[in-house]
Amino acid sequence: MTNEAVNNLTDFPVPPFKKQPQSSPGLASQMNPVPDHGETSYTGHGRLSGKKALITGGDSGIGRAAAIAFAREGADVAIGYLPEEESDAQEVIELIQKEGRKAIALPGDIRSEEFCTELVERAVAELGGLDVLVNNAGRQQYCSSIRDLTTEAFDATFKTNVYALFWITKAALRHLPKGASIINTSSVQAYDPSDILLDYAQTKACIAAFTKSLAKQLGPEGIRVNAVAPGPYWTPLQPSGGQPQEKLTQFGEKAPLGRPGQPVEIAPLYVLLASDETPFTSGQVWCSDGGTGTL
Repeated sequence: MTNEAVNNLTDFPVPPFKKQPQSSPGLASQMNPVPDHGETSYTGHGRLSGKKALITGGDSGIGRAAAIAFAREGADVAIGYLPEEESDAQEVIELIQKEGRKAIALPGDIRSEEFCTELVERAVAELGGLDVLVNNAGRQQYCSSIRDLTTEAFDATFKTNVYALFWITKAALRHLPKGASIINTSSVQAYDPSDILLDYAQTKACIAAFTKSLAKQLGPEGIRVNAVAPGPYWTPLQPSGGQPQEKLTQFGEKAPLGRPGQPVEIAPLYVLLASDETPFTSGQVWCSDGGTGTL
């Protein structure tokens, strides 16, 4: 974010929003309003100078905001994303390159263990190493009743949100040095699940437990593991099946700040956890939910 004072009640979009259905996985460029990922609003201060980072889901939403922030803080960045998200991804690649940093595009489907391993190996080879892993890519599709939740959909959510996290982290550990940081994206849904997000909420609870357990494993190796738990954030997950359109129009209104968060607002948490400024912080889940106080 910039150094200018921010008014939480007037400087950001508030509901009601227009209905805007998209097919999954959705594109940030087609949202109204277009999310603020920090394209013009994030100012870096060299806090990640020389670091090399891999961010999954780096084409849009929170992953995009983290990628932009990391580059402006001095890191080289590789982003993973689905091939359908190429147009959004290329915008991110250009933004990273404008900062004079190395930008690596790695399209593919992380529901494949083979691709997850390839993703890490290509990132390491092209970046010349790996210091920070951000497991951020996620699948969210609402379903009103367990009676209608298919095994195929349930499996797709767990493969994307949990299995890929396991596969990518395991592959990355062959390369992460002492002092490295792993940052996972959980959710307030892990602690206060919505009735229509049964499978998604379960995966986010898995991520919180994974984070705490792995932090205990890797602590003796000098590798920190933390998670960020977003509340309602304005990202392509929401209009592309993450929420019913009638709920999307009022998305974020129940937060005490009366609006959804913009991705740029959570990027500083990822920067802090990736930096060398929090060497004693591991096994934590940091929440940003607009004042609800879920965690």
